[in-house]
Amino acid sequence: MHYTLHQLQVFLKVTEFKSITKAAEELHLTQPAVSIQIKNFQNQFPIPLTEVVGRQLFVTDFGEEIAAAARKIIAEVDAINYKTMAYQGQLSGKLKISIVSTGKYLMPYYITDFMNMHPGVDLEMDVTNKTRVVRHLEKNETDFALVSVVPDHIAIDKVRLIPNKLFLVGGRQHTYSGKTISKKDFDKLPVVYREKGSATRAAMENYIADRQLPTRKKIELTSNEAVKQAVISGIGISILPLVGLKNALTSGDAQIIPSIGLPITTHWNLIWQKSKQLSPTAQAFVSYLEEHKTALNEKHFGWLDTY
Repeated sequence: MHYTLHQLQVFLKVTEFKSITKAAEELHLTQPAVSIQIKNFQNQFPIPLTEVVGRQLFVTDFGEEIAAAARKIIAEVDAINYKTMAYQGQLSGKLKISIVSTGKYLMPYYITDFMNMHPGVDLEMDVTNKTRVVRHLEKNETDFALVSVVPDHIAIDKVRLIPNKLFLVGGRQHTYSGKTISKKDFDKLPVVYREKGSATRAAMENYIADRQLPTRKKIELTSNEAVKQAVISGIGISILPLVGLKNALTSGDAQIIPSIGLPITTHWNLIWQKSKQLSPTAQAFVSYLEEHKTALNEKHFGWLDTY
């Protein structure tokens, strides 16, 4: 057999996503390139690794066995590379961070300088909703999680970052009477929600229930960015984290609608399981954040204090 590390990596992505298209997107390759790699890899085995039923790709039992072996091989190759860099005096290893979708507006600013300082460190960052982030943490599938609502059923350590303020937001065309929006005004405007499992969705539902606000029509979208674009278009109003609204507010495409009981304020935290033995790389990142977070907050997020 003469399979390559690249073929193993491509095959693993296909088994992870159960899709040639999604694997190609993740690997920044074309679909034909991924298909060719999978075909060449399959040709080295007399037993099918995958099968297509209808239009859905499935991994066979044999394919799962090969994927498990491939995962170990790639991990060992990574370990060799990291050990080599360690002997050269470089900090090396992989950081795995699972973040809620709004976290994409924050984490790049906290990690970019650290990555530039330590070129031997690789980053694997998964962006999803709060429910999945917490699940990754529980299963020890990630080093860290970035959340605005800390789970209370897991013993965790944390680095507190910046406040997370949630406001009622509408497009430039939305109007309301009085200094704050009334129940009557609220009833006229469709409400745009995040999907279930999102911390923003939970905060929004709690706010509406506590104030017994009417909701004329519900629209559900799967990311804060999608909700923001829907709000800008004028389709409805929503409660959104301030951190993702800077450009829209500056341009006037979106406006904060004054509402009694808002903003809702929590805090962004980088968390990890208290029982987890952090790798040298992970511990170095924690130390970096604790030392530099104040300066990073002022540099990149000082504008939040104006709202």
